[in-house]
Amino acid sequence: MKLTNLLVAFALISFTVGLNACKKTNIPTTTDEFETTFELSGDQAITDYLIEDANDILNETALGKNFAGTRTSDQTQTSQTNHLLSCATVTVTPSLGFPKNIVVDFGTGCTSLNGISRKGKILISISDSLRKSGSIAVMTFDGYYVNNFKKEGTITWTNTSTPVSKSWQRKCENGKITAPDGRYWLHSGTKNIVLVAGVDTPNLLDDVYSITGGHTVTNAAGNTRTSTITEALEKKVDCENIDKGKVKIQGPNHYAILDYGDGTCDRVATISIDGRVPRTILLR
Repeated sequence: MKLTNLLVAFALISFTVGLNACKKTNIPTTTDEFETTFELSGDQAITDYLIEDANDILNETALGKNFAGTRTSDQTQTSQTNHLLSCATVTVTPSLGFPKNIVVDFGTGCTSLNGISRKGKILISISDSLRKSGSIAVMTFDGYYVNNFKKEGTITWTNTSTPVSKSWQRKCENGKITAPDGRYWLHSGTKNIVLVAGVDTPNLLDDVYSITGGHTVTNAAGNTRTSTITEALEKKVDCENIDKGKVKIQGPNHYAILDYGDGTCDRVATISIDGRVPRTILLR
């Protein structure tokens, strides 16, 4: 995914909205607020992508290194869990028993089979099998970049599964993302994740997750926008992007809707402010 394209797209959208707002109002702060909301909505989309990418890496590592837990079969896991980790070195200590410490090392830079470039390390500690109720996995980052976006912070997965469903609470703390041009933003939030398809198959690539919850994004100037998922997001493992659902991003006197689409696996999303005509963006 070329995240830089997404960043540029939002910058162009922000500029266009600023011009249109100038024609309709003489209040500069309104234009500034709209531009900030568009910028932070773009940052939210990039944040969503990077966190879901980390989620996919955790699950692929767990299956490939046999600490995922209950699946109906392990026979085809090896061939189907080399998608994101094709150029990474994965170390698990100890090899038997829990807790485990895992290092996923992409070295000084490499490109996985899905065309994403990464470098640096992901560090994971896990108390028990990933799919076992009550288990906790904690992920941190060491010089970690995805397509030249630096990812920092802590992500904690707490397994909240019941006998009839597999689910997790995912908490992001002290998150920071630095874009290739040096611009950065902070983020935090809690999401609830439910595995809604693929739970009983050995094939990781048919897994589908439903995501609800909220997030806060703050730019370097201290401007904050809080987002709430109003229609559950859908993330298919075999799709690079979130492909369905809506997020409401609250501004001081307005709101934006980030719409990921109808479930079609593509690059397209839209964003609109206060119900105005939506503008199309490309996610990669």
